[in-house]
Formats: sequence, structure tokens, C-alpha cells
Amino acid sequence: MRIPVAATILALSAAAAGHAEAPPAVKADATTAVEARAGELATMIDQVFSYAEPGFQEVRTSAYLAGMLEKNGFKVVRGVAGVPTAFTATWGEGGPLIALGSDIDALLGLSQTPGVAQAKPMVAGAPGHGEGHNSGLPMMIVAAISAKEVMQKNGIKGRIMVWPGVAEELIGTKAYYVRAGLFDGVDASLFAHVGSDLDTAWGPLKNTAALSVEYTFTGRTAHAAANPWDGKSALDAVELMDAGWNFKREHLPVTQRSHYVITNGGNQPNIVPGQASVWYYFRDTGLPAVKAMYDSANRIAEGAALMTDTSVTRRVLGHAASNYGNRPIAEAAFANMQAVGLPQWTETDRAFARAVQDGFGRDAKPMRTDGPHLWSPDRPDPDATSGSDDIGDIMWTVPTITIRYPSNIPGLSAHNVMAAAAMATPIAHKGALAGAKVAALTVLDLMTTPDLVARAKAWQQEVQFKTERYQPLLGPDDTPAIHLNADLMTRMRPAMEPFIFDPRKHRSYLQQLGIAYGSPAKTAP
Repeated sequence: MRIPVAATILALSAAAAGHAEAPPAVKADATTAVEARAGELATMIDQVFSYAEPGFQEVRTSAYLAGMLEKNGFKVVRGVAGVPTAFTATWGEGGPLIALGSDIDALLGLSQTPGVAQAKPMVAGAPGHGEGHNSGLPMMIVAAISAKEVMQKNGIKGRIMVWPGVAEELIGTKAYYVRAGLFDGVDASLFAHVGSDLDTAWGPLKNTAALSVEYTFTGRTAHAAANPWDGKSALDAVELMDAGWNFKREHLPVTQRSHYVITNGGNQPNIVPGQASVWYYFRDTGLPAVKAMYDSANRIAEGAALMTDTSVTRRVLGHAASNYGNRPIAEAAFANMQAVGLPQWTETDRAFARAVQDGFGRDAKPMRTDGPHLWSPDRPDPDATSGSDDIGDIMWTVPTITIRYPSNIPGLSAHNVMAAAAMATPIAHKGALAGAKVAALTVLDLMTTPDLVARAKAWQQEVQFKTERYQPLLGPDDTPAIHLNADLMTRMRPAMEPFIFDPRKHRSYLQQLGIAYGSPAKTAP
């Protein structure tokens, strides 16, 4: 009798996970190599925090991190997939190809002085790392360099590719990476995202799929008082589309989310707007459902254009597939998390965490000591949210997991300055160091255990792809929205320049800023 492949994989996943790992001596070497780079990791985290560059404008961030990899023997290709700040950095030969990535973009308007327990922008209105994206790629770079060193020492064949998540907050690039073939030939992928715990997950995750699209209506200008009858208001069309979509909301399933901003409403009131634009996000549990929302919105847009005698065009700016973690890789990574453990938090770390929670009016929650965790469909993460992350496009292309590492304080709200307060402090440094160890150890498991790679691929084909396949929504003429945030950064860079970290003169960014880390009294602005 033929045994179903999926059932075999599930059985093997549990039975073989404990054996799918690199030799103990190799893992000990990797842990030592990561620990030796703790200072370098902290410097990278602080440096990227100080750059605070938003999506598509991560110019210094990208150059700095690519340069670190280049100095350590990686071959860097810049400007990949039509994105100037994107790159790939590869090293090695033979064996499997393992990709390591994390996001690098900051958030608009979230400038925050680190080590301070209340809101205190460094530059009013400037971007800031209110989601901690300054820590993930430095963590993965240290993991990659450490794994490379161990592979060279032990004669282990294999290839490592490091890449940055550009404009993740705009869900702006990873679908384009996939379309450009950046992950062709990749055997497995490790992604990292900041959190307050050390964990990973397999199976369908709570993150929603999303589509980012801008609609532009074109009409005809006229004098709004003298001869408005000669005008065709593009702004009227935008408002009618928004009204139509808001009526549609009543009839949408509860899983769906949508939001919009008017990006161009005209120039001044006495000119009938000849052009106007509105930018939408559509979200649901998977891309097919998002596609249905998109189709409906397109019909509403056409109706708005018809009612106003205008025309409409649309441009997909990016999208994110739903997230889906690979079970065999997640189980291997979790075993490494158990070996590494959570950081040893000092009383100073705990005092600062309490000060931040109190300063921002959050409930008191202690620094995590109860992990690591492996989440699954039967044991879902209680803290998971329904936000979107375009790592999903890669998860539906190659076997992938997300490693969450404890570089932030529990109980904070992301996309808020409170989430930036700890991101250039010892809390961020320690959490990323633990994550770097997990990533390096998991890379070596994948390099030295062909069975793990084979099971990861089989599990994706037979389990993940059983009911759904990746169906990207990018059109052939859609291109990355690299214009976004350019004007903002032209205005902001001069004011931000004095706050760039200089590690040649200071041991840490806090020292450069003259901030004493620790008690509430010392962290007040």
C-alpha cells in the first residue's frame, strides 16, 4: 500500500527533528564566533538606528551593511530587482544555498531618542525605528559571517546569501525580489524580525495578505468660480470612490481590512482639480481573497470615473502574501533556541523596561524569561497580530521561517515612538546576539544535514502547497515605487545629519548622545 507523502513527512518531521543538526563541535565553534562579534553587532545596530531611513531611501543603511559583508568576503550585487537600496551578498561554493534576510526601513514621523522613557524626538517629524528594523539585518550579518568562519574552519560546503528587506513598511519589494528571480535556486530561507521573545512558528500564521495600490483620476482644470462647468473634478472622483468603498465595507467579511489616504487632492481650492490620487491597502487572509477585494475596488473606481466624466489608472505599489512557516526548519531552529536560551537581563535592563512602560502608559510586563517558544496551528502565538509582512511572498517561494528575537520591551505598541526607545540600548544588543546564535546554528544545521533540507522542501510541496499556490498580483508593467519618501528625506537629511552615530569616537550611541542608561530618573528627557 502506498503511504501518503504528506503523512510520511509529518511523521518524519517529529521523529527526525532531534537528529537534523550539525555536529556539536561545529555548533560550539559557531556560538563562540557569534559571541566574539557581540561588540560589532551592537555597533551595527546603533549605526542603523542613527540613520533612520524610511522605505526606498535606505541609502546609507544599505551602503553600510553591504560594505560590512563585502569586507568579510561576500560578493555584493547592488540595485537588484530595480530597487537602488536592495542588494544580495553571497559567499561559498557547492552544497545548499541558504538565504538570510531582515528588514532595514524606518517609519515616518517616529524619531525618538534611545534610552529615554518618554517621547523625545531627535528631529521633529523625522523618521525613526519604531519597529526595530535597525536590529534584524545586523543580527543576520553576524550570523552569516560567523557561519562562514565555521564552514571554512571545518571544510563545510555550502553557500550563504544575505539580503535586506527594503520598504517593508510599504510592502514594497519582496514580491519584486521573487519576480526578479532573487530566490531561484535557494534551498531554504531564514528571516528575522524583532520582538520581545525568542520564538518561531510553523504553518499558517496570523499575518494577513495585503495589496498596496494607488488610483489616479484625471479630469480637466477650470476656474472654480468663473467657469466651473468647464471643469471635470478628479477630486470628486476620488471622493466618490472613497464613498463607494466605505459603503462596500458593510458587506465585507470580517477578515478583511482596508485603509486609504488621499495622496493628491489638487493644488488650491479655486482650481478644479485636474488630477487626484488615492492610495489603498487591501488585506485578507490570502492573496486570492485580496484579489477579490481589488477587483471590487477597481469596479468602484471605474464607476467614480464614469460619474465625474474623468478617467482612472491604477498602479500596484507592492503586496504581501500571507505568512506560512516551514515546519522542519522551525523545529530545527527551535531546538537551537532552547540551546541558546533567552538573554540574561540585568536589573538595569528591567528598570529601563519598567520606566518605558510607565512613561508611555502601558501595563507593566516583565522582560521575558519564559521562552523560547515554538508556535503552531494547535498552539498559536497569543501575541500575534493581523498586520502584513511581505516575507510571505518568499515563504510561498522557498521553505522559510521567521526567527523572532527579544530586542524590545514587552507590551509596547509598534509603529509608535515607544517601540524605538530600547532599540539602541543593551536590551536590543543582547536580544540580537541571542538571535544571531540561533540563526548561525540553524544555517549550519541546513548546511550539514541534507535530510533537513529535503524534508523542508517536501513539507512545503506536500503540506503548504496542498490547497494553495503563490499567485502574485503584480502586473507586467508594475515597478517598485522607489519615488516614495524621496522628497521627505531631501528635506530631513540635513537636520538628521548631526545625529549620525560615530563609532570612532564613542563606544555606543547612548554615550554619543550623553544618555545614562538605567533608572527612570536617568532616562527622563
